Amino acid sequence: MTVTATPVVLLGPPNRLLPATAAQQASIGQAVAEVAATADLHPGVTIVHNLLTDGVEYMSRRGLELLQISLPALQALGGDYYQRFFNPVDAQDYMPRVYEMLRSDDPMCVVSFFQQVRTTENPEYTWYFSTTRVLLRDAARGPLLLITTASPIDPLHHVTHKVSRLLEENNFLRQHAPRFASLTRREREVLRLLALGHTAPQIGTELFLSTQTIETHRRNLRQKLRAESQFELGQYARAFDLI
Repeated sequence: MTVTATPVVLLGPPNRLLPATAAQQASIGQAVAEVAATADLHPGVTIVHNLLTDGVEYMSRRGLELLQISLPALQALGGDYYQRFFNPVDAQDYMPRVYEMLRSDDPMCVVSFFQQVRTTENPEYTWYFSTTRVLLRDAARGPLLLITTASPIDPLHHVTHKVSRLLEENNFLRQHAPRFASLTRREREVLRLLALGHTAPQIGTELFLSTQTIETHRRNLRQKLRAESQFELGQYARAFDLI
């Protein structure tokens, strides 16, 4: 439903935050009022993030209903909002792109991403597709507000299953890249053939190695990758494009 656990991490710890000046507060109030005037007409959830407080300044009615929270209570959460409702794993992917957007001088710069959100509709995480951009900058061109639109992905649609598999694979790749990087070229060749279902004798014939050497490579692969099954070895081969 909603979006961006980004400002919390991107802008640093709370003790670096500064209170808004009178001019900034007036600009923020006007920008939020303009968004709120039509936000409930849009099909997705609209969120305005205050980069000075690292929290939510405004959320459309549908979003508040999904989270079962009032706007004042949501604003009072500050940065805790992101830890409470979002899967932090996703932020590793989109945070760097949002950071670049905040530094960009292009007023039309937009970042889009998938994100898992926990709402009252579903105690488990639900996938949302979100698009965010800078809504307001101060006189020195520093970003003050982000505006995000988030829409749920229909869990029954066939595309949703494909997207989920891609995102899960991407998460697997990020989390296990150091282990895969420790493999030698020969170990990667053996891993590819194992994932394709070849037996040790077949792999030995193809690579001109003894069956005993292939079994040694298999043991080393399982140890390095901490893989206990053929399926887990196959996950590495698929995620790192060996097959």
